[in-house]
Amino acid sequence: MTRFRALQNAKKEGQMNIYTQPRVAGIAGVIALICFLLAGFGAVGLESLGVSETGIVVFSIGMVLLGMYFMFAIQIARQWEKAVVLRLGKFRGLKGPGLFWIIPIIDTIPNWIDHRVMVTPFNAERTLTKDTVPVDVDAVLFWMVWDAEKAALEVEDYRVAISWASQTALREIIGQMMLADILVGRDKMDAILQKIIDERTNPWGISVQSVEIRDVVIPAALEDTMSRQAQAERERQARVILGESEQQIADSFEDASKAYINNPTALHLRAMNMLFEGLKEKGALVIVPSSAVDSMNLGAVSGVVSLAQQNLPKETAEPATAEK
Repeated sequence: MTRFRALQNAKKEGQMNIYTQPRVAGIAGVIALICFLLAGFGAVGLESLGVSETGIVVFSIGMVLLGMYFMFAIQIARQWEKAVVLRLGKFRGLKGPGLFWIIPIIDTIPNWIDHRVMVTPFNAERTLTKDTVPVDVDAVLFWMVWDAEKAALEVEDYRVAISWASQTALREIIGQMMLADILVGRDKMDAILQKIIDERTNPWGISVQSVEIRDVVIPAALEDTMSRQAQAERERQARVILGESEQQIADSFEDASKAYINNPTALHLRAMNMLFEGLKEKGALVIVPSSAVDSMNLGAVSGVVSLAQQNLPKETAEPATAEK
């Protein structure tokens, strides 16, 4: 169990390539099994035919060796991968996808290269920005192997190499950018990272498809400060908008006053309408400046309105008395 956990941890850390494990094709196993059966039953048959013991031993050994040959010689590569074949330690070529043959002992397959798009998460913890703010950045890299020969021969473990290359590139970019640019300019940061990582991994036969920043974590104290700064900025904008609204209202009143300056009748009608709106509710209280009482003759107008309100109950009460 301890060894199993160690292997799992090694896979997670990228220290072990799961595509380097040897495989035995199913068809090879079947052929090897047939050879082993022939070695057993053939020996019995040869003995019944009167073949010498030496001949039976040679036949049995030959069938076993032939079975073992087929077991290790026949290989199958899946559609998305290629096998790197070395002959006596030297690069022989790439095999697959599909069925292919190797010479056991002489030929070896150290790597099976996957040509699908791969995903590698990476991060940069507590990295200082250009304005000395520590941030934690998580990102995802999408890449694929376009040259299996270079990926196998130019770098020891291309998966670990691309992971470290991505992480160091991310730290370099963070150190060259301001915090505000990182927070609002993720698309630009993704493009720069993709270019840098692709330049580093291209000699290994690896092409970077895209880089995406998943999350940017800043210190809690700085986050609170930025929140209060945003609130203050919104309040300032609200006050500016309110001041602009007051200025627009004052300009509208100025334009309206020009319409009443040479037309006192219209001004009196407007005053009567204002009083009516204010006094139409029972018990309403209207406060007007003393200057408006003289200039707009609001005293006489208010008196007429008050008198009308006092006579209104009497007029409504008379029909009720007559009915009685």
